[in-house]
Amino acid sequence: MTQRLSSLVSAGIPCFFYTDFSGKHLHSFTLEEMQAHDIEFAFHRPPDYTNTPHKPFYFPISLERYREKFEAIQEHIRSGNTYLLNLTQPTPIESDYTLKEIYTMAHAPYKLRVKDQFVCFSPEAFITIEGNTIHTYPMKGTIDASHPDAVNAILTNPKELAEHTMIVDLLRNDLSIVAKEIRVERFRYITTIDTGNKKLHQVSSHISGTLESNWRENAGELIGALLPAGSISGTPKRKSVEIIEAVEGYERGYFTGVFGHFDGQNLYSAVAIRFIENIDGTLIYKSGGGITAESDLMGEYNEMVDKIYIP
Repeated sequence: MTQRLSSLVSAGIPCFFYTDFSGKHLHSFTLEEMQAHDIEFAFHRPPDYTNTPHKPFYFPISLERYREKFEAIQEHIRSGNTYLLNLTQPTPIESDYTLKEIYTMAHAPYKLRVKDQFVCFSPEAFITIEGNTIHTYPMKGTIDASHPDAVNAILTNPKELAEHTMIVDLLRNDLSIVAKEIRVERFRYITTIDTGNKKLHQVSSHISGTLESNWRENAGELIGALLPAGSISGTPKRKSVEIIEAVEGYERGYFTGVFGHFDGQNLYSAVAIRFIENIDGTLIYKSGGGITAESDLMGEYNEMVDKIYIP
C-alpha cells in the first residue's frame, strides 16, 4: 500500500492518503478518484464564521471505569514500561447532524470525511515536507482558557512541561529515522480553539530536519516509518503501543492515524484526532490525552470530555 503513494508522489501527481493508527492500512487516491470514493478533505481553508460551535450530547465512560485504566497505566509507569502514554476512550454521542453536515460545519485546520464512516476535524499537523525540509508540530497539553492566568498556568506546570518535553524528544528521534540535521525551531507555543461551550489553549512545538533529495521516491515508506504518530502513542513507542492495545479495550481504527495530501511538489499531513465514527448507526467520539506519573485522575478525565466537541 505504501508503494502506490510512493509512485504517485514520485511521478508528481497530486494525491491524498489516510492511514489507521498502526499504519498497517494506508489508502491513497488521486484527487480525481476521491469523488468516486465519497471522500473529502480541506487543509487550512478559511472558516465560515457564521457557523456556531456545537457541543453534542455525550455519554462518556464512567469515572470508575476510567480510573481502572488510568491506574493500570500508572502501574506500567512505576514499572518503567512507559513514561508517557496517550489514553483514549470511545464516547457515544447524539447529534442532529449527519457526518457530511458535521464536516461542513466544523472549523479546523485539517478536515476529513470518509463516506458515512468517519469525520475528523483536527487541530494537529503531523508532518509537512516543503522542498527537502521536513517539519512536525507535536501538540501536547490542554487547558480551559477561562482558567485564571491560563497560558502561564500551563506553560509553568511541571507535569505539562515534562509531558511536552518527552513528546518533543520522541518526535526528534522519530524524524532522525528519515532525516538529518534535526532541530527544534520553536518550543511550546500556544494555540486556541473554540469548543462551543468553552475555549481551550493547546501547547505545540515545531521540529524540523533535512531529507535526502530523492524523498519523493520513497514517500509511502517515509510515512510508514514514522507511524504510529508519537504524540498520540507514547514513549518508548513500541511498548506504549502494546500497553494501549491491552488497556484501552477498543479498536482505535483510523482514529489517531494520519491523513494528508501531496500538491505536486510538497506534502502536508495531520493527525486524525477530534474524530467521530459511525458504528452501526451510533456516533462514537474518540478522545483522550497523555498520562504521566504526575497526571491527576480528574484532570485527565475532564480533558477527555472537554475534547468532545464540534468546532
